[in-house]
Amino acid sequence: MNPILFSIGGFDIKWYSVLILIGVIIGYMLLQREATKHNYPKDFIFNLFFWAIISGFIGARIYYVVFNWSLYQSDPLSIFKIWEGGLAIHGGLLFGFFSIMAYCHKYNVNTFKITDMATVSILLAQAIGRWGNFFNGEAHGVEASLQTLQNYHIPTFIIQGMYINGHYYHPTFFYEFIWCMIGVIVLLLVRHYKYLKVGQLSCIYLMWYSFGRFFIESLRTDSLMLGGFRMAQIVSIVLFVIALLAFMILSRKSKFEGLYSEPNNQQIRF
Repeated sequence: MNPILFSIGGFDIKWYSVLILIGVIIGYMLLQREATKHNYPKDFIFNLFFWAIISGFIGARIYYVVFNWSLYQSDPLSIFKIWEGGLAIHGGLLFGFFSIMAYCHKYNVNTFKITDMATVSILLAQAIGRWGNFFNGEAHGVEASLQTLQNYHIPTFIIQGMYINGHYYHPTFFYEFIWCMIGVIVLLLVRHYKYLKVGQLSCIYLMWYSFGRFFIESLRTDSLMLGGFRMAQIVSIVLFVIALLAFMILSRKSKFEGLYSEPNNQQIRF
């Protein structure tokens, strides 16, 4: 696949960058819409989203570079070429969460109510962003036969895009896209549960994504490694266990305590 969407004055505009931007814009629109339902000021959400995105991108890049330092040590300036790919979602989630937590603490806002509202946006943005990997010809899986891919009913254009240097590969980016999109539907449905507790949507998001990522990661050929282990699988296990325990603890609250459906009634002053 051609990673370049178009060129202007010798400057290449890549699919990867455009798709990430689209994911960010759609994610913001969805978050702002949900936040409005819960009486959060638009300015508060915009500022929070802005800093979370900046922090998330920095974290995603740092995480990727740390585990791929051999690729950058001879040319440190290439660290800043994020349009060429090289973002790790777990780093983005970690830095983004810390940014949200700090911002919410500053204005005395419940961090987990905000992360709950953002789950659909995050997962949808992840799904859209995975197509950037497709155009970059990265984040694919191990070698596979044409027949195997056809048996999975994968669209022909994706199979053709996964024909790299004379071999077919599993389109793990596509598997994760499908998993994320199903997750978006699940979160949208669960969000309407009358007795859903604040924090439980965040737990479901973490469990859903971690479960799928653990198995999809086993097929990838570009995993970030820690010793002989795939880092994404280690993090997925840790996040899944933490989220499961948190979900169970939240479930022990009384039926009408800490409900997600309760609107924000505090005045947030900037």
